[in-house]
Amino acid sequence: MNPLALVLVLVAACAHAAWNLLSKQAAKTDSLTFLWLVALASTAVWTPLFAGFLLVTGTGVGWRDVALVSVSTALHLGYFVLLQRGYRYGDLSAVYPVARGTGPMLASLVAVLFLGEHPGPAGVAGIALVGVGVFMMSGGAARDLRGLGYGLATGVFIAGYTIWDAQLVSAFAVAPLVLNYLGEAGRALALAPVVLAGGRRRLVGQIWRAHRWHVLGAAVLIPLSYLLVLFAFTMAPVSVVAPTREVSVLIAVLLGGKLLAEGDLRRRLLAAAVILGGVVTIALS
Repeated sequence: MNPLALVLVLVAACAHAAWNLLSKQAAKTDSLTFLWLVALASTAVWTPLFAGFLLVTGTGVGWRDVALVSVSTALHLGYFVLLQRGYRYGDLSAVYPVARGTGPMLASLVAVLFLGEHPGPAGVAGIALVGVGVFMMSGGAARDLRGLGYGLATGVFIAGYTIWDAQLVSAFAVAPLVLNYLGEAGRALALAPVVLAGGRRRLVGQIWRAHRWHVLGAAVLIPLSYLLVLFAFTMAPVSVVAPTREVSVLIAVLLGGKLLAEGDLRRRLLAAAVILGGVVTIALS
C-alpha cells in the first residue's frame, strides 16, 4: 500500500474508534438529543469546507442529489440511533466490534442474494469467522446481550448504507463531500422536530453543558474518518483499504478496556481479532 494511503487509513481508524469512545461516554444522556447536537455541530463545522468545495469545483447540488442522499440519511440515522442505544446497554468493547463486523457480513450476503455475486471459499469462510466472533463476544452478562442485540441491528444499517452509498458515489456520481455534508445536515433537520417540539427541548442545554466536548469531538471526527478513507481510495485499491481500516475494531476494544475499565478484555480482544479476520477475509475474497 502507498505509505501515505496507509497513514490516512490508520488515522481514519483511530478517528472512528475515538468518536465511538466519545459517544459511549455520553451514552447515559438522551440519545436523540445528543445525536441532534452532534449533527448540528457537524453541519456548522464543515460548512466552510463544503462551500469552498462547491465554489472551487463548480459542483452543483440538485434535487436528484438531495433525493438520493435522503435515503442515505435515513440509513445513517438508523445506524446512529441504534449504535447509541447499544452503548447505553452494552460496552464499547463489545458493541462496536459486533456492529462493525456484522455490517460487511450482511453486505456480502445481500450481494450474494440480490446482486448475483458468488463468493468463493474464502468469502464463505470470512462470513463464518464473523459469525464465530460475534458468538464469542456474546459470552457476557444479560446486559451485554442487550447491547449486542443493538450492535447486530446496527450492522444491518451499516450493510444498507454501505451498499447504497457505494452506488451514490459510483453509479450516480455524487461527490463524497456532498454526500457526507448533506447527510449531516439531513440528520440535523430530521431530528430537529423530535428534539425541539417535545419534552427534549429542556435537555438541549443540559446535554450541551455536560457533553460539549463529546459533541464537538464527534462532530469533527465522524466526517473526518469517512473522508480520510475516501482519499485513501484514490491512492490504493479498495480491496486493501477496506480491510485495513477495520483495525479500528481492535482500537475500540483497547479503548474500552483501558480507558473505560470494561472487563473481560482478553476474551473480547480475541473475539474482536476473529471478527477482524473475518472482515479482512471477506474483503480480500
